[in-house]
Amino acid sequence: MKGHQTTIKDIAKVLGISPSTVSRALKDHPDISPKTKEKVKKLAEQLQYRPNAIALSLKHSKSFTIGLIIPEIIHHFFSSIISGVSDVAYASGYKVMITQSNESYEREVADAQALLASRVDGVLISVSKETTNYEHLKNLEKNGIPMVFFDRAVESISTDKIVVDDVNGAFQAVTHLIEQGCKNIMHLAAPAHLLISKNRLEGYKRALNKANIPFNENLIVQCDTYNGSIGRIENLIKTKEIEFDGVFAVNDATAIGAMRGIKNAGLKVPDDVKVVGFTNGLISLMTEPQLSTIEQHGFEMGQIAARILLNRIDNQDEFYIPETRVLKTELVIRESSSKTK
Repeated sequence: MKGHQTTIKDIAKVLGISPSTVSRALKDHPDISPKTKEKVKKLAEQLQYRPNAIALSLKHSKSFTIGLIIPEIIHHFFSSIISGVSDVAYASGYKVMITQSNESYEREVADAQALLASRVDGVLISVSKETTNYEHLKNLEKNGIPMVFFDRAVESISTDKIVVDDVNGAFQAVTHLIEQGCKNIMHLAAPAHLLISKNRLEGYKRALNKANIPFNENLIVQCDTYNGSIGRIENLIKTKEIEFDGVFAVNDATAIGAMRGIKNAGLKVPDDVKVVGFTNGLISLMTEPQLSTIEQHGFEMGQIAARILLNRIDNQDEFYIPETRVLKTELVIRESSSKTK
């Protein structure tokens, strides 16, 4: 037999009061006495009363749900984003529907369609590595769904964006390696079409230019995964294809893979090669030596992105100019890049 979900009418019947009184008591209306409020709330808890989400959404023309599309949940940065978004959303009475593209364009398209079908009130998204066609995102806009990009933004879509200062972060990392005596610094980069990849490469170049070190295209290696960087770095060292004494990686996982590759090739970090990552996830503290990195502020980014989106949802009828919020980065120096004694 199908269970019965407690309603306001059920509570009213037990207490011998009107449904409207129950409704106002549950909302702490000032016209309802404290004694009645206490009775209503106590019985509501005993009967496990829950507001009807569908009825509420119809009443307010909202689902009180926001969609979140992230590339990979497994990475500390994106899990921090989820925590930041949830922190703000739930405090504001919204649920978060989380989807993972798994760095796949097709999955991202399917996720966007699913969120649209679920009638979410807005979408937060960091695009996948494969995404170069943005029609599925433009379709969200056409259907009146507010959208905010975080971390991996799309330049051609005019909407709100929250990012870190990738240029300055890369500049800080590479400048630090130069100050430690590195002259041939390899950059393990993300796919070239991504805005974060362009910006971090720009920061890398600026640091070299400031130090009067010539830019060497051969030191730019497209590799942005842990497993990929292990074999790539080990092979480059063993074949002596490219000489390098420093590595700046696009993310911490890739940096740690590079450290493993360096070790496998018979060299030491930081004695022979110094390494700096980008994220400052928990794994940066679990390596030996611990990884120097750039703090990316994932939790704060998630909070800000959620606040911007909720503000857009609440003010859709008003004219607005899309904003791009840029968070500052900080260099966190640890043993992987320190000068040896």
